[in-house]
Amino acid sequence: MALPEDKYTTDDYLTHNPSWDMEDSPWKAAAVAGFLRDEGLTPRTVCEIGCGAGGVLAELSKTLPGTEFCGYEIAPAAARFWEKTKSSNVKFVLDDFFKVNKAHYDLILLLDVIEHIGDPFTFLNGLHGAAGHYLFHIPLDLSALSVAREVPLLNVRHKVGHINYFTKNLALELLKESGFEITGWRYSGAAFNSPQSTWKTKLAALPRLIAYSLNKDWGVRLLGGETLLVLARSAEKTSRQL
Repeated sequence: MALPEDKYTTDDYLTHNPSWDMEDSPWKAAAVAGFLRDEGLTPRTVCEIGCGAGGVLAELSKTLPGTEFCGYEIAPAAARFWEKTKSSNVKFVLDDFFKVNKAHYDLILLLDVIEHIGDPFTFLNGLHGAAGHYLFHIPLDLSALSVAREVPLLNVRHKVGHINYFTKNLALELLKESGFEITGWRYSGAAFNSPQSTWKTKLAALPRLIAYSLNKDWGVRLLGGETLLVLARSAEKTSRQL
C-alpha cells in the first residue's frame, strides 16, 4: 500500500520539483527571522523537521551565527543539496526525527510540513517535549476561489504533495487540538512577496490587494494566496523559556 511519505523517500518529489524549492529559502528564512525578532526570541538551538534541501537553515545561520542548527529529512534526494547549504553551525540528519532524535531544542521549525502528513494529529502529538517553542509555516490552500475552481487544490496535491488543506482558523484549531498553545501568528505576505509567483498569481494581485485592504481574514478566505506563520508551545506543561 502506497503511503504519503513514499513521494519523498523515492525520487517522485524531485522529479516534479528539481530545485527542491531552494528559490523560496531566502524569503522564507527572512519571514522566520523577522517573526522571531518581533516575538523577542533568540534561540540557541534550532531544529527543522522536514528541512528539505537545507536552504532555510543555511540562510538562518547567517542571521543567527551564534545558534546551532540541525535539520532532519527523510528524503534521500534532498541530501544531494546539503553540500551547498551546510556550514559550521548547521548539520543535517537523513533519518526520521521521531526515531532517532534524543535532544531538546529551544525551537523546532516545521515549515510547510503538516500539509504533507497522512496523520497530522499523531505527528503533532509526538512533538511535545522536544522543544521550548515551535514555529509552523502553513500554506492556506483553502479559499472560496480554490474550492470553486478545484484545479489549484489538485495542482498542489499532485506537484508538491499537499494532502491536508487549511484556512487560517482550521490550521490554528488543529494545533490547539493537538495540545499546543498559540503564542503568536501572522500572515507571511506570500501573496505579494513569494519569489515563485506565476502569471496567475500576478494577475490575482490587484483583486487580492483590494480584498485584503477591506478585511485581511475575509480576503484570504475568499481569494487565497497567503500562508501562515504560527508560534506555539506545548499547552500541557510550562515550556522552558528561551
